[in-house]
Amino acid sequence: MKDPIMPNIIEITDFSAPELDVYARLTEAQLLNRFEPAKGMFIAESPKVIHRALDAGYIPVSLLMERKHVHGQAADVIARCGDVPVFTATLEILTQLTGFKLTRGVLCAMRRPAPKSVEEVCQGAKRIAVIDGVVDTTNIGAIFRSAAALGIDAVLLTPSSCDPLNRRAVRVSMGSVFLLPWTWLEAPISSLRTLGFRTAAMALSDNSVPIDDPSLKEEPQLAIVLGTEGDGLSPQVIQETDYVVRIPMWHEVDSLNVAAASAVAFWELRPR
Repeated sequence: MKDPIMPNIIEITDFSAPELDVYARLTEAQLLNRFEPAKGMFIAESPKVIHRALDAGYIPVSLLMERKHVHGQAADVIARCGDVPVFTATLEILTQLTGFKLTRGVLCAMRRPAPKSVEEVCQGAKRIAVIDGVVDTTNIGAIFRSAAALGIDAVLLTPSSCDPLNRRAVRVSMGSVFLLPWTWLEAPISSLRTLGFRTAAMALSDNSVPIDDPSLKEEPQLAIVLGTEGDGLSPQVIQETDYVVRIPMWHEVDSLNVAAASAVAFWELRPR
């Protein structure tokens, strides 16, 4: 049912409407749409995150929100999104529709951008992060947030990593995923040498150097490689890199969560 004053405001009366598929029935894999990237979409959650996506040039398709937010905290978002459909309902109905409680009461379906090349993303970069096989959405979001805050210029992800535009990853990053250029790295990590980067694997090994080693800070271009939550980087990846870097620890702690380790590495290895 449309609002006669604001015709793009549509009260939800039919859960089966195809326009709501993106919020209610499509999986993250279907939203990603690797086989037809031009048709890919993602969900941004909360006014702050949506504003960051709009600032970065992402194109909105529709909005879904609690009715009370139309003239409240989402009014500026609606104004910026033009004439896109705005689906509204009570919080209870939205929770039934989406299967989760909206923490900020506002979702925005957006078009995925055209994929960028590694060369485009890394142009002019001094410090980049390479995420290898990290699958936890919370960790991906936290790594992007730290990367944006602590001087990383770009992010590359191997195909086995979680999609940075996963709804939860975007929310945890507080929209930081929109602040940095990123893309998928299909080639071996050693291929980054052709772009001028030396590579540093965050891992424990017999030949590792401490993270405060002066030679790391002197590198004009450095790629910081982060591995999976459980096993870390594979021996093959470690063998490809120029440095193996450890974070010194106390009290017999042998490792940090990958998101925590990334923040330490990004700060310590920032360009001077």
